[in-house]
Amino acid sequence: MTATSSRKPLEILFKQVSAAPLTVYRICFGLLMLFSTIRFISKGWVQSLYIEPSFHFPYQGFEWIPYPSESIIWLLFISLIVCSLLITLGLFYRYATIIFFFCFTYIELLDKANYLNHYYFVSLISFLLIFINANKQFSLDQKFGFTSSSEKCSLWEIRILQFQIAVVYIFAGIAKLESDWLIEAQPLKYWLHTANHWPIFGDLLKQDWVAYAFSWFGCIYDLLIVFILIMPKTRKFGYFFVIVFHLTTWMLFPIGVFPWVMMVGTLIFFSPSFHEKILSFFRSNEKNEQQTAKKTMRKPVVAFLTVFCLFQLITPFRYLLKEGDVFYTEQGYRFSWRVMLMEKTAEATFYAIDKNMDVKYEIENSDFLTPNQEKMMGTQPDMILDYANYLGDEFADTSFTKFGEILKFNKPEIRAEIFVTINARPHQLYVNDDKNLLAVENGYSDRTWLEPYIK
Repeated sequence: MTATSSRKPLEILFKQVSAAPLTVYRICFGLLMLFSTIRFISKGWVQSLYIEPSFHFPYQGFEWIPYPSESIIWLLFISLIVCSLLITLGLFYRYATIIFFFCFTYIELLDKANYLNHYYFVSLISFLLIFINANKQFSLDQKFGFTSSSEKCSLWEIRILQFQIAVVYIFAGIAKLESDWLIEAQPLKYWLHTANHWPIFGDLLKQDWVAYAFSWFGCIYDLLIVFILIMPKTRKFGYFFVIVFHLTTWMLFPIGVFPWVMMVGTLIFFSPSFHEKILSFFRSNEKNEQQTAKKTMRKPVVAFLTVFCLFQLITPFRYLLKEGDVFYTEQGYRFSWRVMLMEKTAEATFYAIDKNMDVKYEIENSDFLTPNQEKMMGTQPDMILDYANYLGDEFADTSFTKFGEILKFNKPEIRAEIFVTINARPHQLYVNDDKNLLAVENGYSDRTWLEPYIK
């Protein structure tokens, strides 16, 4: 192999192409984040999810992150609004993307009870935007001379965004290649059967064949849509299905702004001329003074892209290293693009026990957790142990009355009896109350302390 041929892939990555797709993506991303943050605040979710809870579930490895005061929490959300606006306008773009990424990711790391796939997606996209020159045109940075003006960018800046969107779709499709989704049409059958609020289509949605059609179409769509969007001849046809698919999920299921993020985001698969036409509606007739694009340090960029892409390709498969069904143990479930694959509910009863004094006290979970935290905690083993350890600390200093005498718990045990149902299956015992949960290690080892899964 000659030196010239070995360098060819790098030459392609750094090929100068129209920056219009990046400009359109930057503006759309900024507007969507501005809207979604204002919506989040207006729904009262800042108060209910981050201020009201007295206890929070930190992510493993991030327990060291300090929980902010109420005023700091509001400052974080105000910062997201300001940064979203700056990203849209392309003003102080680099600083805005950095601050947005850290504020958004910090908020999401505060409590894993609030985890959603599209929050993870937004963190990844905002991280990538830090390194992408999406403010070289149609931006206030360019207008005021804070950055050089250029209608060109390196091809990798577009490809990495396309790659990240492809990862979401393809891994979501791979995750659907299992019996619950394809053979049982669950959990869609359960969700659609309860869709009574549609006056015309409500009865139709209760038909089993509709659930199967949605399940199979969803799997095929996720697996193939990226390849359909890549090919120019099928791109418009594919984008029609993007609109139909995401509008349908938005109308039927409470999944927030994620469908809009994907509908707008997939536009980056369209040709530069398509994006240039969009920008031409708003562009003045004045020609921008163009400067020669600076040469990029290629080795650091290639190293960054390699590490980032490998991380995204490996992370969704980490559940294979663990024993047990991923729906049951949930080891490797988060950050693996398992979108809308599971309806899992729990009935959890916790007890504080002091064997020395023959005391068994039933705990009212609502005294310590918000409704959302209680719902999430009962179905996720790591959160069950987090909560148990929190209760252990709480009851270590708790007094109670026995036969008229005030006593204190002496090294209490925390036990729980938890039943779960997964994808409309009968309830089954998840955690037996014969275990002291304070003695169970909440680490990365297999969760053999759970009861056997009956599938």
